[in-house]
Amino acid sequence: MDLHGGNIYKLKREKGIEVLDYSSNINPLGVPESFKEAVIKNFDSLERYPDIDYAELREAIAKYNKCLVENIVVGNGATEVLFLYMKAIAAKKVLIIAPTFAEYERAARSAGRDVNFFPLSKDFSLNENLLLDFITDEEVVVMCNPNNPTGKFQSLDKIERIAEALEKKGKKLFIDEAFVEFVDDWQEKTAALLQHKNIFILRALTKFFALPGVRLGYGITLDLELLEKIKEIREPWSVNGVAEIAGKTMLLDKKYIRDTEQWIKEEKIWFYEELSKIKEIEVSPTETNFILVKLLKDNAKTFRKKMIEAGVLVRDASNFMFLDENYIRLAIKDRAKNQKVLDALKKVIAR
Repeated sequence: MDLHGGNIYKLKREKGIEVLDYSSNINPLGVPESFKEAVIKNFDSLERYPDIDYAELREAIAKYNKCLVENIVVGNGATEVLFLYMKAIAAKKVLIIAPTFAEYERAARSAGRDVNFFPLSKDFSLNENLLLDFITDEEVVVMCNPNNPTGKFQSLDKIERIAEALEKKGKKLFIDEAFVEFVDDWQEKTAALLQHKNIFILRALTKFFALPGVRLGYGITLDLELLEKIKEIREPWSVNGVAEIAGKTMLLDKKYIRDTEQWIKEEKIWFYEELSKIKEIEVSPTETNFILVKLLKDNAKTFRKKMIEAGVLVRDASNFMFLDENYIRLAIKDRAKNQKVLDALKKVIAR
């Protein structure tokens, strides 16, 4: 099984099939026009190396997040920042709240860290008291908020209580906020508002700005010593010139941001309600741009094959820690595509 969604290339190579990709969670509004225009306007800049310190890019990110530029580190996608973090921290053991994104474990193990997992509740909520009681010798707690694949979002109050409890024990909190911009009023709920030195926040432009092909991620933390360690081990110029243009341009595109926020606010409610009408599945409430679905009369592997035949690629979620063979994940896209997926889903279930 593929570790991640979105492997439409493999389907085309091996079976000559082109499908509607609902395994990958990307903004259906597409690449912002402002970025396309900026690339053309600044095309000559590609003849030069980017600023090795990425000063202007980091300033744009800091302004977007209302934080200081010295608290920002950039990388070739969020994945690079994640792997750098795991290499830079002084920790022997990492605790990952699961089910969640598989790369946290891979990054930790690649850096020689031992890994343990804390299971979410049956409804995928996070009980902070159970979590804090569960922690023993783990020096870092890793969480995704909103969580992939469950779509659950933990409140800022809860995050702050967890961070404070960990800080007293000399432990760190790593929060992946790759999907946070899809949460209603996210600017008032992000952990970036908390002034805790033991928190590291991971972000990316991939999902919200529809740029998986242009790798740009960044981290936010008040731990300047940790940031220096990351800079010491990071490869120079890992963020290319096109990605640098993307960050400096799109984070200022207020219209694209407003349009995206309006789209997801309406569409995630509509898609959830429509899916909930299908008796043969259980749908988890979501606060982001994907929905976790439990199949009541089929398994994910078989269902995925049937959906491919119907022209839709869904994410088999059975390889997420603590999920069984009955779970799939669906992206949320525009209304026309969502309707097509609903129709295909109903036909496949009715067979």
